[in-house]
Amino acid sequence: MTLETVFSTDASSVIFGPGATREVGPRVKALGCHRVLLVTDPRMALLPAVANAKTSLTGAGVEFDIFDRVRVEPTDASWKEAIDVAVAGNYDGFVSVGGGSTIDTAKVANLYSTHPADFMAYVYPPLGEGRQVPGPLKPHVAIPTTAGTGSETTGNAIFDLHSAHVKTAIAHRHLRPSLGIIDPDNTRTMPPMVAAASGLDVLSHALESFTARSFDTREAPEDPLKRTVYQGANPLSDIWSARAIELCAAYLVRAVADADDDEARTNMMLASTAAGIGFGNAGVHLPHAMSYPISALVQNYVPDGYPNDHAIVPHGISVILTAPAVFRWAAGANPERHLEAARLLEVDTRGATAADGGDLLAGVLIALMKQVEMPNGLNGVGITMTDLPTLVKGTLPQSRITQLSPRPADEDTYRELFTASMTNW
Repeated sequence: MTLETVFSTDASSVIFGPGATREVGPRVKALGCHRVLLVTDPRMALLPAVANAKTSLTGAGVEFDIFDRVRVEPTDASWKEAIDVAVAGNYDGFVSVGGGSTIDTAKVANLYSTHPADFMAYVYPPLGEGRQVPGPLKPHVAIPTTAGTGSETTGNAIFDLHSAHVKTAIAHRHLRPSLGIIDPDNTRTMPPMVAAASGLDVLSHALESFTARSFDTREAPEDPLKRTVYQGANPLSDIWSARAIELCAAYLVRAVADADDDEARTNMMLASTAAGIGFGNAGVHLPHAMSYPISALVQNYVPDGYPNDHAIVPHGISVILTAPAVFRWAAGANPERHLEAARLLEVDTRGATAADGGDLLAGVLIALMKQVEMPNGLNGVGITMTDLPTLVKGTLPQSRITQLSPRPADEDTYRELFTASMTNW
């Protein structure tokens, strides 16, 4: 086996600053678009971010239709509805205004309307065919309204595949939006629990990419053009991920506590974008892989601030619930890196040894979770030991990211980690 010696770094162009949403019209027009689909969700459609985007598009002479039926935590059915609208409309571009669910929905509407195929064709194997995207997509300008997913900077799109009771993904560089417009003003309407869940998703993105298996321990591809989007930790992704961890340490709790704390909300948007660039190239590992069956198993849990028309474990919550157990276990492969992650989270590591890294990192995560009122482990969202076989089974297909774990993991590992995550304190 020939080991990898090369890594690549890709990211969307971004503009950043309060009021930046007002630039979407001229930006879309500069990309050559004359008639676009504006993608959002029912709640966001009534809020200022969408109103400002519509005003800017109109002012620039860009025609648009609105698709406002995005489902928070999208499914294959909700994606297909958006795809059908995009195909019928024959748009020359897309604008998404919302959280990761909205941006991801716009990505796949763009993909399937540009390069039509059976729905499972581009879905990551083993659940889908994993077909390569054949070429560039139409322009897509993404305007995030949460400090969370970093989807405006990545080529990933995540959804619930109901037939398999698990989340899976489509991932390719061509899915990455043409431009991200990051406007901290758009987070003012974020309820506290949404700010907490999305902020912890930012933190987990950064921690997972920072602690992921190194790119140079993986097999080199025979065709360099087929180098995977998720390559493993590398020197450039480390820069972005480390900075995101520091920003989360300083501002996450403040951003949850006070929607009018402009400094905190602005810096959490910066953290989200930085983490997106980091994990968009390095990848994530077990907390994300294990989150997908957690989300699919939800029966009755509906946290404050989220739509109450269906049960939901928001992505950031499903990710963070297993993170303490995972990092405590994973530290055995690279204790120095986990100790450094704890230090970046403002843990006093003076006098600590590398062997303490996993426990220190898990401990500070649990403290943060308590501060922002996360549920206490899987039991807190209605998942019990009777669900253990389903949780393990749902993690096994996530090889795209489980292979990035710093320690090799198998069924017994997942069983052990889910069990340890039933309660966190």
